[in-house]
Amino acid sequence: MSRPADVVTLFATRAVRLFAYGLLSVVLVLHLEAAGLDQPRIGALLTLTLLGDTALSLWITTRADRIGRRRMLVAGALLMVLAGAAFSATTAFPLLLLAATVGVMSPSGNEVGPFLAIEQAALTEAVPAGRRTATFAWYQLAGAVATALGALAGGALAGGLQRRGLAPLASYRAVTALYGALGLALAALFLRLTSRVETAPRPAASPRAALLGLHRSRRVVLELSALFSLDAFAGGLVVQSFVAWWFHRRFGASPATIGAIFFGANVLAGISALSASAIARRIGLVNTMVATHLPSNLLLALVPLMPTLPLAIGVLLLRFSISQMDVPTRQSYTVAVVDPDERSAAAGVTGIARTVGSALAPAVAGPLYAGAGALASVPFLVAGGLKVLYDLLLWRRFRALRPPEER
Repeated sequence: MSRPADVVTLFATRAVRLFAYGLLSVVLVLHLEAAGLDQPRIGALLTLTLLGDTALSLWITTRADRIGRRRMLVAGALLMVLAGAAFSATTAFPLLLLAATVGVMSPSGNEVGPFLAIEQAALTEAVPAGRRTATFAWYQLAGAVATALGALAGGALAGGLQRRGLAPLASYRAVTALYGALGLALAALFLRLTSRVETAPRPAASPRAALLGLHRSRRVVLELSALFSLDAFAGGLVVQSFVAWWFHRRFGASPATIGAIFFGANVLAGISALSASAIARRIGLVNTMVATHLPSNLLLALVPLMPTLPLAIGVLLLRFSISQMDVPTRQSYTVAVVDPDERSAAAGVTGIARTVGSALAPAVAGPLYAGAGALASVPFLVAGGLKVLYDLLLWRRFRALRPPEER
């Protein structure tokens, strides 16, 4: 049975959080530079921010189903408040480093922290199985729109304050203070969730059964994590910043042209996710993941083979028009094939696996993009090939393991 109040609240928390992440992402490095930090220390701080968020996410998400999802979500929101308060109050590097490591911040504007996994588990409790994938698709789109609006707001707020005579550091502190305030608003929203988003933990779980918050589905989750890590590693070879650099080097594309390319690409990607649930109802979640992902990856491998800029743009946009259909289906499948008291942990563990996979790829891709001639196109080909391998392995291993609504 659907619980509209909880669903509305969870969509609101997603929007508030991603707005805050977008708000902070456009001024974070500028803030640190204005605070007197040099590039090596800024780099170290951002790295520790991501590592700290990853460690916290793993600890919180693997315990949320036992300790309480609402409690853990509120705790994560308060860690956002901690980070915002520290960055708006001090320029001391040790304190900033501690706040960035322990607090929750997003240097990129993308989802970080424990929220995504726990919210997905809570949404699964709040909507019927037949509507889960569609709900995840709209949930993803809501976050994308909120991030974009937050980035616009962060830049506009800092720029407006500086035009009124405020020093750059003071203007950036105002943005980080607002980030902390949004963390408080997020905590208040989480407190509005009802007990229906919780799940009853298994009694007297043994230490072995409690490993990573998983029991019956541990093997399934670990196998999915390995495959998702492979997919994320392949995706990390063609992250947006690298592809933008490739377009500039290969075709001499201007920053304005590159910006237009990726604006269109991201809009198409967001819209493409909405059609995933309709396809999944007809052919199933795993088949949808593979059937939409395979052609997308073949198109990715074709991009560097295009002889002109318009053709390369056309193939890339065509690829993005189907590239995100596997995201809500993948998320929906992960929480559907595990027990209710494993859902937060399953989403958290698979999410961490993707984070680790994508984090390793840039170190491999960077030297290739910097190479001369055809070497710069190798990451596209390798990424496409690895993603095709991921699709085939996923279909072979999991085509027979169907979620309850497909049995």
